[in-house]
Order: sequence, then C-alpha cells, then structure tokens
Amino acid sequence: MRFITALSFVVLLSGCAPLDSHVTEGASQLQLRQIQTREYDAITKERALRAVLATMQDLDFVIDKADLDLGSVTGTRLSHVVIKMTVIVRERGADGVAVRANANLNDRPVESPESYQSFFTSLDKSIFLLQNKVD
Repeated sequence: MRFITALSFVVLLSGCAPLDSHVTEGASQLQLRQIQTREYDAITKERALRAVLATMQDLDFVIDKADLDLGSVTGTRLSHVVIKMTVIVRERGADGVAVRANANLNDRPVESPESYQSFFTSLDKSIFLLQNKVD
C-alpha cells in the first residue's frame, strides 16, 4: 500500500511543471500593465474600438474576434512568426477610455515597451483621423 501511495505521489509531482522564467523574471505585472495601457480623453468606447480595428488591420492583423459589448478585439498576424494580440477597451469616466493591448509572439508574452509604443503610436494616428473625420 505504501508503494502505491509513494508511486502516486511521484507521478503527481512529475506532472507539475515549474514556472517559466518569463513569468517570474523581467518586468513586474504592474510595470507591464502600465506599458500595455494608454488612456484617451474625449472618445467613446465604440469609436475607440473602431480605431483599434483599423489600426490592427493597418498593421496586417487578421481580426479573429471583435465584441463591442466586451470591448475586446483579438487578431493574428502571420509572417515568419505568429503574433497574437488582444486589445481591451473600457470606459474611463464620462468621456474617456482606457485601451490595453496584450501581445504574444510565438506563444510567448511580449514585454518589450517598444512594441507597445509602436502599436499605440499607430492607434494615436487612427484616433486622430477618426475624430477629425478623415478617411
């Protein structure tokens, strides 16, 4: 009986994988969230989502899912690597939104501030064009 219990315990432990280093190292979750988030004033959630959709398409993402009620857009970009991005838009106050982008490169989280800065620079331009009714 002890042998079976010990064997079960060993099998159970062997199934537990250690945490990946990308989860335990690098930027803290708070720092990463700050890198991934940008706030915009004087724009509705719906208009911000339209700008997110346009930006992702301009950056060659294929939109997998978009949900206005949830405020989420998920897309995939295929080249020599697979980039999957989910962007969440939530209302902030009476006339603003917070936009958070979360990207994965070949199933590994993107933590590079430059990558998110590049996305938000493109989103800034898209929002400007949308607010000024430039097509």
